[in-house]
Amino acid sequence: MANLLEINNLIKVYNKKIVLNNISFTVKDGEFLSILGPSGCGKTTLLKILIGIEKPTNGAIIKKGKNIVNLDVSKRGMGIVFQNYALFPNMTVLQNVAYALKIKLKNKNNAEKAALEMLKMVNMEEHLKKYPHELSGGQMQRVAIARTLALKPDIILFDEPMSALDADNRLVLRKELKKLQQKLHTTMIYITHDQEEAFSLSDRVMVMNDGNIEQIDIPNVIFNHPKNDYVRNFVTNHLIEKVSSIEKCTGIDL
Repeated sequence: MANLLEINNLIKVYNKKIVLNNISFTVKDGEFLSILGPSGCGKTTLLKILIGIEKPTNGAIIKKGKNIVNLDVSKRGMGIVFQNYALFPNMTVLQNVAYALKIKLKNKNNAEKAALEMLKMVNMEEHLKKYPHELSGGQMQRVAIARTLALKPDIILFDEPMSALDADNRLVLRKELKKLQQKLHTTMIYITHDQEEAFSLSDRVMVMNDGNIEQIDIPNVIFNHPKNDYVRNFVTNHLIEKVSSIEKCTGIDL
C-alpha cells in the first residue's frame, strides 16, 4: 500500500510546554492505524491538528503529495467521529445522516438515498424515523459513523468513539467497524487509551507517551518485541495481566 498521509517533524507547543515533540510517521492508503496512549500524551492534540481544528507550531502534513497544514477543515478530505456522537437532537436518524449530503450533493432525493444506503450498512435502517434521545449509545455511534462514511472522506479520524459505551456494545461495534473498514477500504486513524481496542482493530499501532512516538508497528511485533520499558509496561504487561485475570476468574487456559 502506498502512503496516503505523511506527518513530518510535527511540533506543538502550548504555553512553552511541548505537547508534540517533533513526531513523524506515515499512514498507508486503506490502513487502520490506532494511536494508543494515556490521557495527556498528545494523541488528541495530534488528531485536532490532522483534521485542521488546530495548527501545529511547526511541521508538515503531506496528503497525496500536498502539504495541507494550512488548508481549511472542509478541504482536507477527512471526516471525524467524536466520542459524544455530536448528532442533531431535533433531527431523525435519516435526517442526521442526510444533512451534510444535501449540501454536498445539492439534491434532496440523492442525499436521502445515499444516507439510507449507509444506514443499512451499519444496521440502522429500522430506526430511520427515531430521534437521538430514543437511541442507545451504541446506536447513536452507528449513526455518527454512517454520517461520516456517507461523505466518503479519504481518511476518517476517530476520537475515542467507544469510551462512553458499555463493554458489550464496545465489542459489537469494534467488529462492525472493522468489517466496514475492510469492505470500504477506508483509511482510518483511531485515537484510544484502550490497549485491547487498539490491538483488536488495527493494522498498525502507534504508541505515544508525553508527546513522543515510542513505537509504531503491527500489533504482534509490539506485543512480542516492545521497543522500551514504557511500551513493555503500558502495552505488553497490561495485556498479559488482563489475560491472567480472565484465566483466574474463569478457570479457562487462554
